[in-house]
Amino acid sequence: MTSPADPATSATPQPLTPAVRGALTRYRVIAYIVGVMLLLLLFVAMPLKYLADNPSAMNVIGPMHGFLYVVYLLATFDLFRRVRWSFLRLVLVALAGTIPFLSFYAERKTTHELTA
Repeated sequence: MTSPADPATSATPQPLTPAVRGALTRYRVIAYIVGVMLLLLLFVAMPLKYLADNPSAMNVIGPMHGFLYVVYLLATFDLFRRVRWSFLRLVLVALAGTIPFLSFYAERKTTHELTA
């Protein structure tokens, strides 16, 4: 029986290529930005619009989040293409930008998997 520390059976992590490292950095940055923008949208702009009858924050943050989410999708697709994820993984990571706090978790998990 072989142990997990056996060099013959343990997979050594491959170093990231510069292209993958760049795609991962771009993904990490935009994941944080989209996550923060979504939180601002949900916890600042929407309450101001519906509780205080002041749509000005929603008129600024809403379109900005929409644009940045498209950039997030492009960064996610770029990383998917370079790392060769499954299509299901691409969809799940792309949807993480639409659920509060999930983009932070997806970014952390993806970074840990690629750099471990």
